[in-house]
Amino acid sequence: MRFLIVEDDFTSRKFMQSILSPYGECDIAVNGREAVEAFMASLEGPEYDLICLDIMMPEMDGQEALRHIREIEKSKGIRSADEVKVVMTTALDDPKNVVEAYYKGGATSYVPKPIDRHLFIQLLKNLGILS
Repeated sequence: MRFLIVEDDFTSRKFMQSILSPYGECDIAVNGREAVEAFMASLEGPEYDLICLDIMMPEMDGQEALRHIREIEKSKGIRSADEVKVVMTTALDDPKNVVEAYYKGGATSYVPKPIDRHLFIQLLKNLGILS
């Protein structure tokens, strides 16, 4: 398994890494621009199984990064069923962000912070990312 953790906060980044690293390789990006660059590089292989994408970040936020990732997938002819799974994470648990992430951005799921380790692992199992 290969994961991309996109998080500008060091503590949150380390926490996500502690959850995911037992299951596979974790790459790190600290803003949306780096996330898009890492995603493009991953298309050469091996591809990411999951991108955990924070919404509020400097340079390029998670919503914009997700739009770029989905545009890249469309331009490469990747079917929606084969898109990378993206779980948006944010301290902002409000309806506007949920609508942006799901309906406009094409996020696979949405998790408010603080993230509960056991619930997050269960979500990844429900999404078929972990067994």
